[in-house]
Formats: sequence, C-alpha cells, structure tokens
Amino acid sequence: MGQTLTEILDAAAAGRFPPPDGGTTVVPQEHGRDAGVIAFTAHSVVFTDEDPDWVGSTLAALDCDALAATMNPRFLAALLDRTGRSTDTIDLLTVAGPLSGEPPLELRELADPDHPRVRRALRRRDDVRVWSADGGVLVLGRGVAGRWEAAIEVDEDVRERGLGRQLARAARHLVPDGQPVWSQQATGNARSIRAFQAAGYRPVGAEALMLAPAP
Repeated sequence: MGQTLTEILDAAAAGRFPPPDGGTTVVPQEHGRDAGVIAFTAHSVVFTDEDPDWVGSTLAALDCDALAATMNPRFLAALLDRTGRSTDTIDLLTVAGPLSGEPPLELRELADPDHPRVRRALRRRDDVRVWSADGGVLVLGRGVAGRWEAAIEVDEDVRERGLGRQLARAARHLVPDGQPVWSQQATGNARSIRAFQAAGYRPVGAEALMLAPAP
C-alpha cells in the first residue's frame, strides 16, 4: 500500500521527499474540503478522490515537460472543471519545526468568530485560532491532511520593521504537540516569502489548493 498524504507531508517536514523520478503519485483526499497538487522536486502528488486513471491520462495528453505537467495551467483547469472547484494561486509551500517556550512577541488572542480573518480561515482550516499584535495578525489552524498551517497579515504602515518575521516565528512557539507548522506564500509575494524564510521556514515545493464551493 502506498503512502497517505499525511505520511508524505510528515516525511517532507522531516526532510524526506518523494523520489525525483519525474513521476506523479495520486492519493485520496483526507478531507472532503481539501484537494489539490503538491509539486516537489521532480515528483508531484495529486490529492483527489477523482479516478487516478483520469489523472494519468490527462497528464499524458499534455504537450509539455513531464516534470511540470501537474502545474501546467491546462491540467489544473481540467482538474478544476472535473471537480467543480476553484483555486487562488500556486503557492510556495514551506515548513518549520516547533520552538519551545512562549513567543517573544506580545500577542492578544482574538475570540471574535466574525472577525474577517477568522471567517476566511474557517473556509480552509479547522481549529482556527487568531492572535493580533500591534500592526499585525497571526492565524493558526489545521489545514490540508490535518497539518498545522500559519498565515500572517501586516498593516502597510508598519512594514519593513520585522513584524512579519516575528509573527511567522511566533507560530512556531504556538503550534501544539511539538508538530511542524506549514505555510503557503503566493510566489509573487516576495515580502511574505522573505519574512517566513527569515523566521526559519524552508521551501519544500509548490502547492495548488482546489477550494470546494462555498456552502
């Protein structure tokens, strides 16, 4: 039996990646909400409840580099059409290990379920918690395959002062059970990428998340 998506992600967080053989692994979704594609170095993982034979034949029909086929817009569009889902961007997928102790940043937890960051996060994650700092917000919740995911937001008037890096690092202190914390950054968002990498997150691949229709 092949690995599950959780096992693949746990291995990647520990620095063990699928073989760089140009192949594609298709695994079932672990949550009805989450489907998509993760492209590691020279190997992709498609997590979907669609027929693996359909995935293979659709990829084979593309006239493109096999190493980039799963992130080809034509394949992603075909997967979106078949599943009736939508997507935002292809993100850089990063991960960092937990840190002990309290974060060295004063944070206030927000309990308002109607806060816009909470409402947005609940569409993509479970067990969502949100903290604010002067000029910024940190969101932590369980996303794809139950992994802990962090997202940050920094007010424009306090940028370039290191707050994004501090918020991203704070997530490593707040993640429960000594687990790694994941984050996705849009590939064009250079400021966010710099902040997370400065906070110790390392790139592991690219991810296109297919969003289920809103209820």
